[in-house]
Amino acid sequence: MSLEQNRDAESELGNFPTLAFRARRAVLCLGILLPTLLAWGCSGIVSGQNFTAPQSPPQTFSISGTITPVPGGNGATITVTGAASATATADSSGNFTVAGLANGTYTITPSHAGYSFSPSSMNVTISNASVTTGISFTATALTFGVSGTLSPVLGGSGATVTLSGAASATTTANSAGNYSFGGLANGTYAVTPSHTGYTFNPGVQTATVNGANVTGVNFTATPQVNQTFSISGTLSPTTGGSGATVVLTGATTATTISDGAGNYTFSGLGNGSYTVTPANAGYTFTPASQSVAISSANASGVNFTANATITHTVGLTWNASTTSTVTGYNVYRSTVSGTGYVKINSSLLPTAILSFTDTSVLNSRTYFYVTTAVDASGAESTFSNEATAAIP
Repeated sequence: MSLEQNRDAESELGNFPTLAFRARRAVLCLGILLPTLLAWGCSGIVSGQNFTAPQSPPQTFSISGTITPVPGGNGATITVTGAASATATADSSGNFTVAGLANGTYTITPSHAGYSFSPSSMNVTISNASVTTGISFTATALTFGVSGTLSPVLGGSGATVTLSGAASATTTANSAGNYSFGGLANGTYAVTPSHTGYTFNPGVQTATVNGANVTGVNFTATPQVNQTFSISGTLSPTTGGSGATVVLTGATTATTISDGAGNYTFSGLGNGSYTVTPANAGYTFTPASQSVAISSANASGVNFTANATITHTVGLTWNASTTSTVTGYNVYRSTVSGTGYVKINSSLLPTAILSFTDTSVLNSRTYFYVTTAVDASGAESTFSNEATAAIP
């Protein structure tokens, strides 16, 4: 066993130079071939790659325009459809621009709550340039109405309805108690009915207009209990109207004095028919009186014109009585000839006085005068002949 092992070892040692020589030859070949292999490999890598030149992004353009007037244009939405879709918002001046659009045909449509537009839309074609002219729209505010009914008819018919808030207006309910307000823009409004002699429930209502008519804003009228009214007017000019006495007759009687401006008022009056009559010393009034009917409403403007009275007097004279026992005279007046005489002197006129002045006559009247003689016992004579005085 050891002999064979030794032989094998010698054999392996004998072959060692040959193996070393072969290894050196392999390394030498590898050194010669390696640059060629690397060159071939790199060449294969380079020749195997494909390159594409980078392309520029497609060119885009814009569409610009204006919406007038400013209240309708400010904040309006512009919608673009067609070759592409986009939206934009008009600025505070109503101007807008939609950018990033390629060549093609588009439809431009504006919209704004509460407005319509003319035209409603426009077609625009982009061909290698932005469109900046000829795109304009006109905004028109949409208007609506507020309406309702005041019931029952007795309280609603003829009632006044007042609108306030985004706009102000007043209207009168028709014979059926219906009312309406038109031409209203979007906004919030308050509706308030009123009718003398009635209260309303509710007293006021809010109506918000938002792109549509508002209907059914209704109220219920209730008669007021024991309500009273007034009659008022003016006596002019103030020289005759100031301090005048004004007398009320009819359903109620009352008297008042006009103020320094000739104004007067009777208050606390119920429904009914009345007569107003003014009076002031030294003045007559046109008309002399007026009839006034109160029907659940105050009566104002019951006016009169004061006319200064021209003062007239009547001077009377007579002949002395031939009777020696006469101690004085009396003077009588009537507005009817031959009868109805009334004594107008306050005390017996002494015999030495044979005249009398009547200062209490009225214009446009005719008076008839007589005298009598009175003796010491108080006995009075028959009437004298009659004298007539026509006052202009």
